[in-house]
Amino acid sequence: MSITRDIKDFALDIGYSKIGITPADSFQDHIDEVQSRGEIYDYYLADPRQLLQGAQPKKIMPSARSIISLAWDYAQKAFPEPLLGKVGRIYQARCYNAPPDRINGARLPLMMDFLAKMGCEIGKGIFVPERRAGARAGVTTFGKNNFAYTGKSGSFILLSSIVLDKELEYDAPTYSVKCPRDCTACMDACPTKAIYEPLKLNPRRCLAFNAFSTQDERPLVTSYIPPEIREKMGTRVHGCDVCQEACPRNSAKLKEKYPEDPFLVNLAEEFSLTKMLEMPDQFYERTIRPIMYNYIQDKKYLRRNAAIALGNTGDPDHVPVLALAMEDPEELVRGYSAWALGRIGGPRARSILESGLKREHSSPVIDEIKAALADSAGS
Repeated sequence: MSITRDIKDFALDIGYSKIGITPADSFQDHIDEVQSRGEIYDYYLADPRQLLQGAQPKKIMPSARSIISLAWDYAQKAFPEPLLGKVGRIYQARCYNAPPDRINGARLPLMMDFLAKMGCEIGKGIFVPERRAGARAGVTTFGKNNFAYTGKSGSFILLSSIVLDKELEYDAPTYSVKCPRDCTACMDACPTKAIYEPLKLNPRRCLAFNAFSTQDERPLVTSYIPPEIREKMGTRVHGCDVCQEACPRNSAKLKEKYPEDPFLVNLAEEFSLTKMLEMPDQFYERTIRPIMYNYIQDKKYLRRNAAIALGNTGDPDHVPVLALAMEDPEELVRGYSAWALGRIGGPRARSILESGLKREHSSPVIDEIKAALADSAGS
């Protein structure tokens, strides 16, 4: 039996739904595409991890010969209704960049350990363009919504790549878009029209990007979310599945009946947007952190997202918790709570905003309060 067969058998044995292998050649098409997008991808090019370098694996690892592409179906259990429309499925699945002491974080290290025992040298810290690697390795096809698809799993897959120094048996590429020719379902469904044409996305308009990538500590990105984007976020506080839910290629997967995930069921019972805005430590550790550990370490950004979601409910019952947040030490929380009060409107919300304006010293928060008062006056 060949080493390639052994590798593939092991990957399937530990739960991967599909595996393919491709030479460790450069992804020049990926480099050209990213560079052609201009300022909408400037934050990506400015990332200190130099992500684009991973598209040329041999420049980082001269001994690189092969790339293993692995797909894991993360939608094998049901997702609780109270969390849908608030937290993306991939984050509920606790698999994306999962900690190594969790089952989904142990799968990739297990694969790497197996390869090491087979005598392979593994490239570390190489950020291969996963979706292109998957297509070149015969694992995935492309969707117009920019997601990768594989078999019955649809686009609900987590892709991982491993660069290694062994020449293996390579799979035929599956560079193709399997979407119906005239289908525009994903573009029509996108609330902000971030998918501006097939296979092209403006991340700065993407709801998921705005929920977790808008942080002041990152290059060429700030914590500011434009009001027009906030209104489209609805109650989504971490991730967005709209374009995947609208896709006909995912319809069978979405209709499938899966067993409950007991952990998620318990978590969903404790989850609430008001508690997320308040964010007591125990609630954060038990309910928020397990499904939102991926991108945000500073709670203020999660609380900002909760304020936006509460405002978008339009429910006046949320005014009291937003009023308390207007007195929070964190100016980001105060500012977005002001926006939420303006979004809800009504005499009580307006009175709270007027009181907040009298005592506020932060210029950004003052601007948010004034804008909220103007909005509430016009409603």
